Amino acid sequence: MINPFSPIASDLGRTVAQAKPLLLKLDNADTSTRPSPNKWARKEILGHLLDSASNNHQRFVRAELQGSLTFPGYDQNALVDLQNFAEIDWNFLVDFWAAYNRFLAHVIGQLPEEAAKITCNIGNNPPATLEWIASDYVAHLKHHLNQILGQTFETDYGK
Repeated sequence: MINPFSPIASDLGRTVAQAKPLLLKLDNADTSTRPSPNKWARKEILGHLLDSASNNHQRFVRAELQGSLTFPGYDQNALVDLQNFAEIDWNFLVDFWAAYNRFLAHVIGQLPEEAAKITCNIGNNPPATLEWIASDYVAHLKHHLNQILGQTFETDYGK
């Protein structure tokens, strides 16, 4: 039987490889402006994806090591505002995002098959398995890449 994390890790790696050159075609001017006061600029969306990567990295490794996990949710708008992603150089954000997600693809790929069924409680959300969290992480990443690029990144492992 194939490890359920393998296709998720492969999909994440492929997505980063496909998205990075497309992201690098954009520049600071393209990515700094909010389309409306209540919508994030592209830099802020990518910054949000960095927050998501950081939070999910801890979920992946801690759940595996502890055998279960209770983890707080997070206020994504407050984090984006606090970190002021619109002031960061776009190429730096893209490089950091790509490197972190290549690393997460490696981490997800190292999770043992039996970790897939570990139950996690995150914020006020219903309990979820670590496998679901990993697949949802990649789907969430693709959703936001589609917002930034106007592309259609689809999951290819049944999500």
